Amino acid sequence: MNTVNKNGMMTRPTKNLLTLLAMAFAMASCTQAPPVNEVSVFVSGNDGYESYRIPAIINAPNGDLLAFCEGRVHGSGDFGDIDIVLKRSTDNGKTWSSMQKVVDYDTLQAGNPAPVVDLLDPAYPEGRIFLFYNTGNNHEREVREGLGLREVWFITSTDGGNTWSEATNITTQVHRPNQPDTHPDYHFAEDWRSYANTPGQGMQFDQGKFKGRIYIAANHSSGAPQKAFKDYNAHGYYTDDHGKTFHLSEVVPFEGSNESMAALIHGDTLLMNSRNQQGNVRSRIISLSSDGGATWDTTYYDRQLPDPVNQGSLLAFDGADGKPLLAFCNAADTAHRDNLTVRVSNDGGKTWFFNQPVAKAPEGYEGAYAAYSDLVKIGNDRLGVLFEKDRYTQIVFTEVQWHE
Repeated sequence: MNTVNKNGMMTRPTKNLLTLLAMAFAMASCTQAPPVNEVSVFVSGNDGYESYRIPAIINAPNGDLLAFCEGRVHGSGDFGDIDIVLKRSTDNGKTWSSMQKVVDYDTLQAGNPAPVVDLLDPAYPEGRIFLFYNTGNNHEREVREGLGLREVWFITSTDGGNTWSEATNITTQVHRPNQPDTHPDYHFAEDWRSYANTPGQGMQFDQGKFKGRIYIAANHSSGAPQKAFKDYNAHGYYTDDHGKTFHLSEVVPFEGSNESMAALIHGDTLLMNSRNQQGNVRSRIISLSSDGGATWDTTYYDRQLPDPVNQGSLLAFDGADGKPLLAFCNAADTAHRDNLTVRVSNDGGKTWFFNQPVAKAPEGYEGAYAAYSDLVKIGNDRLGVLFEKDRYTQIVFTEVQWHE
């Protein structure tokens, strides 16, 4: 490139100018401008927490968006002083409120928030929010070795998440730990050890034979640790009486099935979408149930859905014409937590007519660019995506306008 000097003569650029231009080009190639509607919701180091992980998002009964995650006090590790925190948006994700602490388990771990709105309980005609979560007293590795305990709880809100009930422990109903020496009630031959909700939102059947059922996808390890995480299996739990009692589903038969989400795809058919912790097949695991998620008719690897051993999010919703649709979001890459992609299906996940990347790392980027996510409906043709970005340094919200 040539320049013009003060006498109007063409000159060659100086060596320093060439260097500056090269540096500018290199910097531009190593960054990626975020979508214009991307909003940071939780940022590491802000509001008293060194790290935020494990997002979940729902529509509150009044239309607000409620974004939950784990607030990790001292660092990014999966165990330690971890709270569940909440922010609210009243404008479909454009702006977010100050942060609210929802669950604090002292200096131990409260995590895997799984919110769901019960809109079908006659006792609460305005709707009631359930927030299911887990607590833990040791690292996952030690828990798998029998040296710790995970428990399962829920709290509820009848005012859109502004205030919350006392916690209810449902461990004996939805978990199968075997620690009678320290917990006499936890004496189950199945010997489940590690345990985690979804992570992401739960769901409620809004039609069909199981209308009103609240369903939470989950996973556990059983017995002593095995190579390639074969001690892990996915399962679900549900209530048909609005939280009074709970029941366990049949265990998903694939060894290594792990973090999962569930959605109603048509009639009474439930689809569960799971992470393959073994990593031997870098695809999502699909399980179908015709009895509301109590048992599984079939389980298979879906080669249409590549995955790097990571969480994925699932959402059933109605389109503008009332047609049932299914959305799925995950890091659609077999090697890295990257290429976060939203897909939409009109045939229960058999095919995906819409596929749009949401976050893709710039060339040369190292580390997890986009990892865990959750989906929420924000309009007839728009979905909100709450996801972990940029090596887990923030959880951001963006929207995707889908089309057929």
